Amino acid sequence: MRKKIGFSLLYRDMWQSSGKYVPRKDQLERVAPPIIDMGCFDRIETNGGGFEQINLLFGENPNQAVRAWTKPFNEAGIQTHMLERALNGIRMSPVPADVRKLMFKVKKKQGTDIARSFDGLNDPRNIIDSINYAKAGGMISQAAMSLTYSEVHTVDYYIDLADQLIKAGADEICLKDMAGIARPAWLGKIVKGIRKKHKDVPIEYHGHSGPGFSVATVLEVARAGVDYVDVAMEPLSWGTGHADLLTIQAMLKDDGFEVSDVNMNAYMEVRKLTQEFIDDFLGYYINPRNRLMNSLLIGPGLPGGMMGSLMADLENNLASINKWKKKHNKPELTQDELLIKLFEEVEFIWPKLGYPPLVTPFSQYVKNLALMNVIQLEKGGKRWSMIADNIWDMILGKSGRLPGKLAPEIIELAEKEGKEFFTGHPQEPYPDALDDFRKEMDENGWDYGQDDEELMELAMHPEQYRNYKSGKAKEAFEADLKEKRID
Repeated sequence: MRKKIGFSLLYRDMWQSSGKYVPRKDQLERVAPPIIDMGCFDRIETNGGGFEQINLLFGENPNQAVRAWTKPFNEAGIQTHMLERALNGIRMSPVPADVRKLMFKVKKKQGTDIARSFDGLNDPRNIIDSINYAKAGGMISQAAMSLTYSEVHTVDYYIDLADQLIKAGADEICLKDMAGIARPAWLGKIVKGIRKKHKDVPIEYHGHSGPGFSVATVLEVARAGVDYVDVAMEPLSWGTGHADLLTIQAMLKDDGFEVSDVNMNAYMEVRKLTQEFIDDFLGYYINPRNRLMNSLLIGPGLPGGMMGSLMADLENNLASINKWKKKHNKPELTQDELLIKLFEEVEFIWPKLGYPPLVTPFSQYVKNLALMNVIQLEKGGKRWSMIADNIWDMILGKSGRLPGKLAPEIIELAEKEGKEFFTGHPQEPYPDALDDFRKEMDENGWDYGQDDEELMELAMHPEQYRNYKSGKAKEAFEADLKEKRID
């Protein structure tokens, strides 16, 4: 009997890997029925990641959007899943434990079946907390391992990590290939190793297409024993996003796997609506470079989804660097030259920082530090002269254990700066906070919302939620969109 491979549509991540925003609630409600009619999806990623924060940024209520978006899939018997960042929940900074626990309860009540939990450092302590909180909230716990390719991230490293997470209670394992740099044969060995120890635990592969490995990787992990594959679809597949459903379906079918057929009339309807949403307003926030694949990303291992912001950073800093060079009678740089210098600097500093997996938020930290180093070096300064506080927190162990060892020069720099290394549990420095947020909601006369979902939203994204409630967020978004349309 042929093995069945299920498909999950990454409709949320398709948008966030391409641009800044996601569709509004009314748009999601329109596209859900034809997605169901496609008849080929076992799962849909509906929320998590930056979904909630993004809704708040353009003045929409994320809780209403999640409930409306998950409802038709729940009714159709299609599982829904979300992405969350363990210690960081669904934001970029650490979250108190009571807020994390409430998040899982809320998400289950809103119609989300599976919690995909990853930690940016692969610290089992952070992921195991999420496993326990997700199961207590009634969700299926899918523990995600952030894949990166280095001398410390070996086949045995990942097999052992999966073993720890499954023994801690994870119902499923996700192979999170956020930069698409997993070499096919290497990842196939990892899947075989996990499958040898755990024959019945569902395994799902999530990969990005940027460097070009993803199609070969999907075939290799399917042959090795994965059960589900994440896919995207036109007009938001490929580039910094994910491999296209049609390509993956045809390839796996040819190799003898059992895969669902695709209702092409429904596919074209989803494709048409997605393009309509792009033309409406979302396209103004999609960098054209994010539609391209780029094998230069193999070396630094940076996620392709960063390329839009990365290129904007380069553009802004290139002018500053060249102004300095012109003043000092030195040859100016082109943007491509600066880009290569940045990639080379990432490759140089990454091992010295203990090989943090290049996933949110640590990919941003490594990129930002590399860029600061390049700027300083190009202006005649010194490397490591500008290190932000959040980068120091990573270095000092406040976010969790780094996979590799810090270079002696980094340790020496920390001691010189009077920094103290943290060896406790990463959750310890962040005490429970829900009572403080309840008090704020009471003082403002704000409703806690169904199943305390509004309380959770305020506690998870305080600044953005306050701006949403005051109307400032919608006002700022509409002004920005108006300016972009004029341009």
